[in-house]
Amino acid sequence: MSEHVTRSGPITGRASSPDGAVTVVATPGGPPREIAVSAAALRMGPHGLAAEIMRVAEKAQRSANTRLHQTLERVVDPRELTALGVERGQDEDDFGWRR
Repeated sequence: MSEHVTRSGPITGRASSPDGAVTVVATPGGPPREIAVSAAALRMGPHGLAAEIMRVAEKAQRSANTRLHQTLERVVDPRELTALGVERGQDEDDFGWRR
C-alpha cells in the first residue's frame, strides 16, 4: 500500500470559498497544510472568517479523503479506510456540483 501511495505522489484536497477569498489545502485525516486568506476575507470579521475557514477546510478534507479512496481502491478494501476514520465524500467538481 505504501508503494502505491508513493507512486501516486502526495494526496491532498484543495477547496476555496465561492469568491476565492479563502483557500485551504488538506491531507486525508490530517490538519490543513495550507490556508490562504485574501485581504477581502478580512472584512468578514473574526467570527465570519473563522466559520468560512472551517467550512472550506472541511470541504478540502473531504476532497483529500475521496482522493485517498480513489488512489487505494485497487489495493485496499474501502471499508478498511472508513474504519480508520477516512470516509469517502461525494465526488464534487471544481464548482461544488456533486457527481
